Amino acid sequence: MKKIILDCDPGMDDSMAIVMALKSKDIETLAITTVNGNYPAEVTAKNARKILEMLGRTDVPVAKGMAQPMVRPVPSDPFTHGADGLANANLPEPKMALSEKHAVNLIIDTIKANPNEVTLVSTGPMSNIGMAFRMAPEIIPMIKEVVAISGAFGFTKYSFLNATGDTPQSEWNVYVDPEASKIVYESGVPLTCIGLDVATCFDVDFTKEDVEEMSSSPNREAQFLANAIRFVTGRGYGAYCTCIDCMAVAAVIDPSIITTEKARVGIETKEGLSFGMTVRDGRAHHGWTNLPEITVTTEANYQKFLDLLKSLVLG
Repeated sequence: MKKIILDCDPGMDDSMAIVMALKSKDIETLAITTVNGNYPAEVTAKNARKILEMLGRTDVPVAKGMAQPMVRPVPSDPFTHGADGLANANLPEPKMALSEKHAVNLIIDTIKANPNEVTLVSTGPMSNIGMAFRMAPEIIPMIKEVVAISGAFGFTKYSFLNATGDTPQSEWNVYVDPEASKIVYESGVPLTCIGLDVATCFDVDFTKEDVEEMSSSPNREAQFLANAIRFVTGRGYGAYCTCIDCMAVAAVIDPSIITTEKARVGIETKEGLSFGMTVRDGRAHHGWTNLPEITVTTEANYQKFLDLLKSLVLG
């Protein structure tokens, strides 16, 4: 069984990533750490606990993390996940307590307690992880891998068609805290990034019958996903918006879902047109070999992904 820490900013798609992780028999979720991103840290920490209580899994600790990026002020997200951050699901206020530890400390302590066993799954800005690497660089070689929803690398039209940052070709998680992402990208940790190229493909869709089946399921998590699908499609967005972050968890459960290659990638931290952009140097000659080499996702088996997601929420 694979051990993970899920670092996230719920958000409806982060919430579905939590559902997938906790319902999978192939994953042991050691902790959930939350960060400012889709919503302020106070809200993301609350939403993570709402989801755990919905699933009856209050045994998993939740720690609140960075309330703002490492260097910059908090940007405004143009996309809304509803008044509650959960597609207006109106889940009850959580009763479970937060961990007494800050998320950064919980990441550090959990990795030290499980050396070479933990996969860090990152579905929000990398503020917590970047700070953990700064505070305790000795944990970097102890991490099995980092799998992140991060960046846009230009392999498909969705890379920029569905750009989520507030510059023309940036991805939200990197855009919020590019300095933290830069620390992680350059750390040497085994890093797999699933960019907008793959995570926001319009092929990630649900049929009317899928939505009806989830709506009528006794599983509250299936009802939650059906409600989120109706929420985003009612606003003119694709259903993929409900499960972008699920792709990272799915890739840990079943690595065959994604196809990857090595790439040299730099992150633009200067203000301007390309701020927050993950720049992939794919040149055959004269490439910048000083850029960090990471693993990037080039395509995915979307049917296998959707089948896995539906089996977990309905199972």
